[in-house]
Amino acid sequence: MLMIGAAVLAAIVTSSFYLARSTQSYFGDVVRLRDLRSASADMLLFLRGAEAGQRGYLLSRDREFLDPYIAATDRMAKQRDQLMKAYDGQDAIVFPIDQFNRLLDAKLMEMKQTVDLAQSGHFEDAVALVRAATGRELMDDISALLVALIRDLDEKLGSGIDQLNSRASTLQWVTLGGGLIIMIVVSGAILIVIQHVRELSLAHREVETLNAGLEERVNERTNDLIQANREIQRYAYIVSHDLRAPLVNIMGFTSELDQTLKSIRAYVLADEAKPTEEQIRAARMAVEEDLPEAISFIRSSTKKMDGLINAILKISRDGRRELKPERVNLQNLLEATADSINHQVTDAGGKVSISVAAARNLVTDKFSLEQIFGNLFDNAVKYKSPDRPLTLDVTAQALGRSMVRIEVKDNGRGIAPEDHERVFELFRRSGRQDSPGEGIGLAHVRSLVRNLGGEITVTSTLGGGSTFIIRLPIDLSQHVRSPGI
Repeated sequence: MLMIGAAVLAAIVTSSFYLARSTQSYFGDVVRLRDLRSASADMLLFLRGAEAGQRGYLLSRDREFLDPYIAATDRMAKQRDQLMKAYDGQDAIVFPIDQFNRLLDAKLMEMKQTVDLAQSGHFEDAVALVRAATGRELMDDISALLVALIRDLDEKLGSGIDQLNSRASTLQWVTLGGGLIIMIVVSGAILIVIQHVRELSLAHREVETLNAGLEERVNERTNDLIQANREIQRYAYIVSHDLRAPLVNIMGFTSELDQTLKSIRAYVLADEAKPTEEQIRAARMAVEEDLPEAISFIRSSTKKMDGLINAILKISRDGRRELKPERVNLQNLLEATADSINHQVTDAGGKVSISVAAARNLVTDKFSLEQIFGNLFDNAVKYKSPDRPLTLDVTAQALGRSMVRIEVKDNGRGIAPEDHERVFELFRRSGRQDSPGEGIGLAHVRSLVRNLGGEITVTSTLGGGSTFIIRLPIDLSQHVRSPGI
């Protein structure tokens, strides 16, 4: 566009310069022709004025008529010079200047001769000379030449003025058209520049948004890593502590088995000597009481250790599982999950209420979501209050365009404020331990929620029920985390 504008501007400048030079040339010609016409008309006027003064003086013999004659003849020489100069300065008109000069000299001589005769008192001779028609013929010839010259000059001036008007009109249209073209080109260039600036501004804002999002995501990942590191440290402590307890029990009862075996060995290896009553009693106690008790405790400890190891493996497998984002109808998923506990709730007069129309559709990992709400619903049933039927309410609302907040509220036993964070730790439970479990449910839920790019918290008071608050991205494909983080 700029190159087109430059080319148009160059064409306008060139054509304007050419037209301006042509106009200037025509104007100069017109000015010279106008000067020549003015000089010719003045020459004819002065000549006729001189002739009128001459004849008036000869007819009236009044010297007042000599004043116009004298004034006209005095200016005649200067006027002739102007006429000659104007004629020499142009080349458009051909005029018989030599013939004109001869006729003018003869006419001036004729008028001077008659005036001189009259001034010397010979009026009759002067009048006779005038009546001879020589002066009239000279005047007619001069007038014919000047009139023809003026007529030709008028034609040339008219033609020149027409050409000036034509050039001026052409110059005007060229300037106007070129100006319009330049305005169009400049407007197009401005629009292109504005569009380019808008695109640059949009790109700049997108870069700023990406930078802000990147910084926020880096901070989020950093916080996640810090949190994960802390949890790993807590898990390492908890696992080492809880796994060590069964091992200590096994080691203790292994020592007890060793002592029991000594009693049995003393009885069995008595050879042919008859065992004493004390040896018989010790061997019988070992077989009937000590051995079964030790074996039972060892079996219980190994079973507990096996459960702990399986729980750790379960969380580890869920952390490594590849997430598969898909469109999930949250209402349908929650209703299907609630069906699994419906009989346990309704048989005791309770109810389950689900209202998530504000955030019905999510793009997330369906299996993880089923595990999360399955655990929360099971815990609500497991820790319901014995004093009242269980009510379970699930609601959801959108948090902006990218997140959803889901609340799972029950009226169960509740959780003490000091245990709000502890219940999410591995192998940790709160309140009375009158229900079966190993303390991995909520730890498993938190791990699943974080794998989905969200967070879970709880608000609760003892005896006042609990509300678990889950924040999840609406579109998991935009927030997928690496497995295991």
